[in-house]
Formats: sequence, C-alpha cells, structure tokens
Amino acid sequence: MNRVDATPLVAGSLVARGGRRLTMAAGRGAELLRPPMSSGRATFLELFFDLAFVVALTRVSQRFAGLSDDTGWTLVVGFGRTLLLFLALWLIWSHTAWITSRYEPEQPVIQAVVVGTMFASLIMAVTLPRAMEERALPFAVAYLMVMVVRPLVVAVALRGHPRRLVPFRLVVWALASTPLWLVGALGPDHLRLPLWVVALAVDYLAWTLGWPVPWLGVSKIGRWRIAGTHLADRYQQMFLIALGESILVIGVVFSGADYSAERAAAFAVAFATSALLWRIYFYRAGLLLTEAFRRAGMPGRLGAVSERTHLLIVLSVLVTAVGYELVIDHPFGEPQPSWLLFVVGGPMLFLVARMRLEYEILGQASRSQIIGLAALLLFTPVLTRWAPMVGLSVVAGVLALVALLGALGRRGHPVEVPASPIGRETSGDRDSEA
Repeated sequence: MNRVDATPLVAGSLVARGGRRLTMAAGRGAELLRPPMSSGRATFLELFFDLAFVVALTRVSQRFAGLSDDTGWTLVVGFGRTLLLFLALWLIWSHTAWITSRYEPEQPVIQAVVVGTMFASLIMAVTLPRAMEERALPFAVAYLMVMVVRPLVVAVALRGHPRRLVPFRLVVWALASTPLWLVGALGPDHLRLPLWVVALAVDYLAWTLGWPVPWLGVSKIGRWRIAGTHLADRYQQMFLIALGESILVIGVVFSGADYSAERAAAFAVAFATSALLWRIYFYRAGLLLTEAFRRAGMPGRLGAVSERTHLLIVLSVLVTAVGYELVIDHPFGEPQPSWLLFVVGGPMLFLVARMRLEYEILGQASRSQIIGLAALLLFTPVLTRWAPMVGLSVVAGVLALVALLGALGRRGHPVEVPASPIGRETSGDRDSEA
C-alpha cells in the first residue's frame, strides 16, 4: 500500500527535478539575451565589424564602375551580377545587426560570433572583384560559413533556452541553399549566375517567411523581441558608411586625375550631392527613426520593413558614387547610355527609398521628394544628350530643391512625433514567439 501511494510522489519529484533542470538550462542560455534596459548604442566591436563593410562597399562600387562602357544586355547582366554580390553582403550585415539587437554583444560568445563574421565578410570583400569568375569558391565558402556555422554556435550557446530553435531553423534553410552555392562556384561559368540567383532567393525567402520548418514551427522576425533603438542606430550607421564610401570615391578619383577647372567643379558638385543626400535622409524622418522604434509596440515588425528600405538607400548611394567617378574623370566627355544609370538613376532610387522611409516613420508621403522625383524623370530624356557634368549639376540642383522645400514646408510647424503605421502591437501579437 505504501509502495503504491509513494508512486505519485516519486513521479512528482522526477517531474519537478526535470523542470528545475530545464529552468537552469534556460537560465544559462538567457545570459546571451539582451536585458530589457540594455543600452541602444552600438558597441565598439560593432563599429570595428563595420570596417570590413567599408572594404566590401568599395569593391561593390568598383564592380559597378567597371560597367560604365557597357551597353544593352551586357550592362544588364553586369549590373545583375554585382547586385547579387551586394545582396549577399547585405544579408550577412543585416543578420549580424539583428543578432546584436537580440543578444547581448558584450557576451564573449556573441563577440566571437561577430569577429568570425567580420573575418568571413572580409574574405568576401577581397574576393568580390572576381567573385563571379575565378574567385567564386572562396566567396561562396565564406558566405556559407557565416550562414551555417554562426547559427549553430548561437544555438549551442543558448543551451536549453527556448530560443535555440530559431538558429536551428536558420541552419536548416541555409543547408537547403548550400548545394546551389557550391555547385554554382564549382560548376560551369554560365551556370553560376542562375544558380546563385536561386540560392540567394531561397535565403531571402527564408528571412521573409521566418524560416518555417516542420515540427520546429516558424519564427518571423517581425515578432522578435529586440532592442529596437539599437537596430535603428545600426541602420543609420550603415547609411553613413555608404555615404563615407562615396566621399572616399570623390577624393580618390579627384586626387588621381589631372587637375583642371572642369574636374575641380565636378569634384565640388559631387561633394555637394553627397551632403544633400545626408541632409535629405536625416532631416526629420531619419532623425526620428530611433524614436519611432522606441514607440513601436512591435519593433521587430518596423525593423523588418526598415531593413528593406535601408537596403535600397545604401544601394542608391553606392550607385550614385559610381556616377561621381564617371563625372570627375570625364566632366565634359561624350555622354554614354550607361552613365545616366549611375548619375541620375542612383539619386532617383534614393528619393524612392527616402519616401518609403518617410511613410514608415511618419505615416505620410513627402511632397518635396515627390516633386524631386518627378523633376528627375522629366529631365532624364534631355540629359541623354548633354555632358555628364550637366547631368550631375541638374541632380544636385533637384536635390537642393528637395531639401529647401522640405525645410520650408515644416517652418512654423511643431516638431513631428513618430506616427508609424508599422509595428503596432495587436492582441494576437502578445503571445507571439519571443
């Protein structure tokens, strides 16, 4: 009788002991998570990590600049190849930004992850100029080391914490695209581009869908609990890195060219254009990005949308920087069909992305940016017959008009408060995956 009566007590003891073990394991893994009151500022390690992307973005600009003499289908394919490499780099950077917004960057494990990612990113950067040719394999291997090994390290470090399932999902999807990357790198050259396009599409699709895996579920980043202000800080810093790369292009190209009044004028207009891009980005919406994240009930949702916007913004700055190089080298040379893509196309893409950012932060469209975009569209057919210097001057003038109209339109009005229609929490979100 006593033996029978003791059975529930023994079972209860075993359950309680198992529960304590799970709690202890989760507690050890919880050390990696960012505390609620964590600072939103980027760490010095993250700024150090960004140095690898200074090199990478410079190499992307160089590949774009190599297309300046191409036309027709050759230009399209060349642009697509470079765009693919940029998107692979961007996925590495954005994943890292989300990791350091979700996990405590002062933890040794996370620091090791960031440093390892930096080394792999540097390999991708130095192989990028020939990554679609004979250096395809080291580029792909470095990319896969980050996509496969990094989440495994994080999953092991989380131990028994429930969040360990998220990096496991990342590994499953990364392994699904791995054969495409490797076959593309090792196979015939004519198959590399289509295979890598499919592989990168799989990786971006997984990022968008939340890496759904049978029995493990789904983990949409829009529902993640993150340090939103930290993520906003990282987006702003990446924009400044891209802008710094454009300044580097201006200085290097002008210092290496023969000095002349025409080139000096192109140098000045190019610098003014970069300064205007900075002004237009930060004036109001860019400055309010951090506050918008702070007010968002679901900062992950706003972060997911803003990530795509900043992808377009950074790309537009890189493309515009190629236009600077073309104009400073040949300010009054014979216009080529391709230079219009960089001199005018880059700023047009910037205005489109900046309007999108305005909506994400303030829930409204910017009239000044709409006017600027319409003006560039109207001027484009005429600029095909004018020298590159004329095109860049028109772009600078339109951007100056956008900045002026934006400032005048808000004169006398109270300072805006972020009113983002994105990232609002609903009752169904409160029980979402953390």
